[in-house]
Amino acid sequence: MGRNARKRRSPLAVRAVAASAALAIGGGGLVWANFYASAHEKDSTQNSTKAATSQVATIECPDVGQQLTSVPDRARGEVDGELATLDQQITEAYQRLATTRDAQARDASFVQNSVLQPLKDRRANIIDRIQLEITRVGGTAPDSLDGLAPCTGQAVEVPQTNDGQTGDGQGGEGEESASPAPGDEAGGDAGGDAGGEDAGGDDAGATPPVSNGPVAADFQDITTAQRNTQPGVGANGLAANGRSGSRGTFTTRCGTNGNDNHNTDNVIVAPGVTNGAHHLHDYVGNQNNDAFASDADLAAADTTCQNQGDKSSYFWPVLRLQDGTQDFDQNNAGGGTEGNVGKILQPAQAQLKFVGNKRGKVVAMPSALRIITGDAKAFVNGNANANVNWSCTGFENKVQLEDKYPICPQGSDVVRTTNFQSCWDGQNIDSANHRTHVAFVQADGTCANGFKAIPQLQVRLVYDVPAPTIENGTVVNPYAVDSFPENLHKPITDHNDFINFFSANTMNKLVKCINSGKRCQ
Repeated sequence: MGRNARKRRSPLAVRAVAASAALAIGGGGLVWANFYASAHEKDSTQNSTKAATSQVATIECPDVGQQLTSVPDRARGEVDGELATLDQQITEAYQRLATTRDAQARDASFVQNSVLQPLKDRRANIIDRIQLEITRVGGTAPDSLDGLAPCTGQAVEVPQTNDGQTGDGQGGEGEESASPAPGDEAGGDAGGDAGGEDAGGDDAGATPPVSNGPVAADFQDITTAQRNTQPGVGANGLAANGRSGSRGTFTTRCGTNGNDNHNTDNVIVAPGVTNGAHHLHDYVGNQNNDAFASDADLAAADTTCQNQGDKSSYFWPVLRLQDGTQDFDQNNAGGGTEGNVGKILQPAQAQLKFVGNKRGKVVAMPSALRIITGDAKAFVNGNANANVNWSCTGFENKVQLEDKYPICPQGSDVVRTTNFQSCWDGQNIDSANHRTHVAFVQADGTCANGFKAIPQLQVRLVYDVPAPTIENGTVVNPYAVDSFPENLHKPITDHNDFINFFSANTMNKLVKCINSGKRCQ
C-alpha cells in the first residue's frame, strides 16, 4: 500500500497569509502579548506570564479526523486535504480570538457571534464535503460527523504583569506596545464576514490578548514531584522487557538534527499540504521528508543515520526557549506568526532504540509503515491518545510527568521520552485516522485482535535547558514544545512520528537481534 506523490494543496492559502500578516508587527513582533520579552518591564528581556482572571482563551473543536476510521483509498487524498482545511480554520478562528480582546470585553456575545458561529458554519461546509468525498467512491461516512461542526470557547489563565495588572498597561518611555494591528483582520475569512462587531483599530492599546503559553501552572519542580514510575523502569526512563519474550535491542544512531532539517509539514496527516502541522518539526534520519514526499522519494533519500540501511524518518515538534530571542522562522507560518516563538533548542542527545515484546517474538515492520504516537491536540481533544513522558536526568526512574514541564536542578537535563505502539494489524501501513492500524500491547504484554508484535521504537531526547524559575506565580524564561496555536504549548501535546524505511536486510537484522536477545546497532 504505497503512497504516491500528491498534488500540491494549500487550503485557504490566501486567508492564511492574510491572517499571518495581520498577526505580525514590524520587526517580527507578534500581536498577542507575553510570548516573549515583556514589553512592560523596562529592565527585563525575559518572558513572563502569570495567572489572573479567566476568559475565553482558546477554542475546543471535535477532532473530525479521529472519527474517520475507514476511508476508501480513492478518497483518502481529498479527505486529508479537507481535514487540513479544518485545522486551518481553527487556526484562523484562534487568531481572531487572540486579537479581539477589547471587543470581547465590550460585548459578551462577541466570541459566540463573531468567532464560534462563523467557525461552525465553515466547519459544517467542510464536513459536508468530506462526507461527499467518501460516498462518491462508494464508502460510508460516519453519522457522527454531522454533530462535529460546533466548537466551544475554553477558559484558561490570563497573563499578568509583575505589578498584578493584566496585559501591558500603559508602558513607560521607550517601551513597545504589543497591541493588535490596525484594522485587526487577523481572523481573515474566519471573522471578516462573520457579522457582529468588528474589533478594528480601536482595539490598539486596549485589553491585550491572552498569552498562548506556557504559564506557571505548566511547570513542576522535579525535586518536589511524587514518585510515579512503575517497577522495571530503568535509569533512562525506558521500561525493560523482563526475563521473557524477545529481549534484544537494536539502536540506530541518526544524530540530533545538527543540519537544521525543519519544516511545518506533516506528510502522514496532511500529505500535499504546506504547513499542515502548524508547528515546526525536527527531522533526523530521512532527509527528504516534507508534505510532498512520495514513498519512492523517501526510499531514495539520504539519511543521517550511521547505518545507511536505515532511511526511516523520525520527527517531533521542536523545543524552544522563550527568553526573548527569535529564530529563523519568526515571520513564518507555523513559526512566529502562529505563536511558536523563541530559540529552537537542538537536543544534546537523540537516542533511538527498538526493543521487543515481553511475551514473544516480533515480526518485521512493513516498508513505509507510519506510526504517530501522542496527540498534538491533546489539550483540547482530551488525553485519550496522549503519550507523554517528561523528566530530568537522574530522575527518570522516579518521576515521569505527563501534563507538566519539569524544572530540573542544576546539573540535570530535561528529557522527553516516547514509547511507540508495538502491535500492528498485519495488513496496513496507515489508517484513515492514522491510529487504528497499530496499537499498544495489553496489560499482559500481548497484542489484541489478532495484531502482530513488532519492534517497539523508544525515543529519548535530552536537552540542556536553562531552568525556568517561578517568581510570585510567574514563570520566567519558560521553554515549551511547538504546538497548534489553540493548544497553547501545553506539555500534554507532545508527540512523535515515525515512517519505516529500513532496508529489508537491515530490518531482518533488527528483528533477529531482538528475537535472539542480542544488543545490536
